[in-house]
Amino acid sequence: MTRRPLAMFAACLLALTCALPALAQTPPEPADEEGELKTSVDDPSLQSLDAIVVSGRQPGPGLWKVTRGDRTLWILGLLTPLPKRMDWDSATVQRRVVESQELLLPPRMTLDADVGFFKGLLLLPTVMKARKNPDGKTLRELVSAEQYARWQVLKQRYIGGDKDIEEWRPLFAALELYTKAISRSGLTQDSAVVETVTKIARRNDVKTTDPKLVIKIENPKALLKEFQRETLDDTGCFERTLARIEGDLGVMTQRANAWAQGDTEGMRNLQARNTQWSACNAAMTGNAVARKIGMTDIEQRVQRKWMEAVEAAMSRNKTTFALLPVSQLLAPDGYLADLAAKGYMIEEP
Repeated sequence: MTRRPLAMFAACLLALTCALPALAQTPPEPADEEGELKTSVDDPSLQSLDAIVVSGRQPGPGLWKVTRGDRTLWILGLLTPLPKRMDWDSATVQRRVVESQELLLPPRMTLDADVGFFKGLLLLPTVMKARKNPDGKTLRELVSAEQYARWQVLKQRYIGGDKDIEEWRPLFAALELYTKAISRSGLTQDSAVVETVTKIARRNDVKTTDPKLVIKIENPKALLKEFQRETLDDTGCFERTLARIEGDLGVMTQRANAWAQGDTEGMRNLQARNTQWSACNAAMTGNAVARKIGMTDIEQRVQRKWMEAVEAAMSRNKTTFALLPVSQLLAPDGYLADLAAKGYMIEEP
């Protein structure tokens, strides 16, 4: 994915991966020269929950081991959000990456809109309009009175007096609120772990493969204008996001600490239930514009793409290192279950 943020923001308004947790991400803080992840909070007052403070050097997450014959795949589970201030020992990860012949990046989808930086600037006004409700209605008119009352409380706490957001579609308003709530709670959604591992691979000449699903968009401006007129079924996304912020922030911090401490059982016991992402995904991929560009069966297609990359890598490499969301590692029907069904042996950390 290109790193031209304005151009890609225009292109990714309709993309599952950009419209969800990464919508308002800032660039990740760099790893240090040894490839260790170190993030920090400039303003300690933002750490409003004691549970997020991970002090001292943590052992870091364990690695899943997948084998078939004499071939080995090491998998590092990715978790978001993580504490902004964290120092975990990446020595084991570094050793496994260095001894591997290939690094597989996490599964994802991206849109290829073939727009440059300056063309992206020209698209920006169209993008801004696409975030708003097509009929000029406000959030107060689109969600229930009970939902709007909860929104007002959370908005005041995490966003403030922004009036423009009241004109946004419920999906985009909810995701902006979620992003701000995560940040104000001392957590971050930045992909610093991916950056760390990628840097280790690059420094040691380990081949990196990005098994992403790419959907081509021929005319992004016309598509964005069509999207402006599209009505989304996104009140379910709005409701679940409010509930997640109200009830899961504290658990998120415990889950993040379990990741940093290599506590696999703790992560399993603290697995998120009924998150907003399935409802938000459905809103973004279930409309006519999304169907028009082929955004159907996205999860299955992304999984198939990644699984194909794994099997190809293991056929040519003695050792491969991969990155995969923890949720897929722990889910009974996730990617690991798929590998096990294909005859691979799985060992948990």
